[in-house]
Amino acid sequence: MKIVFIGASSLAIATAQQLLRAGHEVIIIENDKTVIDKLMPHIDCVFLHGNGSKPAILKETDPATIDVLFCLTKSDEANIIASLVARSLGVKRVITRVEDPEFEHICVGLGLTNTIIPTLTHARYLANIAAGRDVLELSAIFRGNVKLFSFIATENEAGAVSDLDLPKHTRIIFCYRDNQFLPLDHDSKIEPADELVLVTTVADYEKLHAKWGNGKDIS
Repeated sequence: MKIVFIGASSLAIATAQQLLRAGHEVIIIENDKTVIDKLMPHIDCVFLHGNGSKPAILKETDPATIDVLFCLTKSDEANIIASLVARSLGVKRVITRVEDPEFEHICVGLGLTNTIIPTLTHARYLANIAAGRDVLELSAIFRGNVKLFSFIATENEAGAVSDLDLPKHTRIIFCYRDNQFLPLDHDSKIEPADELVLVTTVADYEKLHAKWGNGKDIS
């Protein structure tokens, strides 16, 4: 795969190194030339110097051939803008990093359905450790073609879980309502603005994404 990173953050570098070891093509766009100079002797990938939110810079990567583009700068606003520019240039899949959880629903509204919030993820992880709970990586739990998918419910989805038209191999497992975890069963009621989390298969995931364009893969 061809993978591009905007911003040479520590998260970007760690991810890039793993992808390079797996044999993927990696390009890193960084606005700070001194950062590039420090990294070049240690990472065997292509570096581009420039502002990754500028169309001219992104065009140098041949956007139509990019499999995944990660926007991982330290600025939420810059990551959102770069993501939108990349989408406009035909990038297949864009991953947007935001630190402020308030930006998550804005990203969904803009069609940026693959949003990551590292601070919130780490906070939940550490809270579980502090509480003495066993924490398992998703990769150790979900095998084969199993995936997680989430989307924000609208008035159209409000009502009983049983009334939601889901593909054969898909189930709703819980939701976040007002940022609070809420387990769901067959008789539970869905409310507008609930973030529904579903377990599904790769085949059904495509159907879910086609039906709920505001959804995202969280597996």
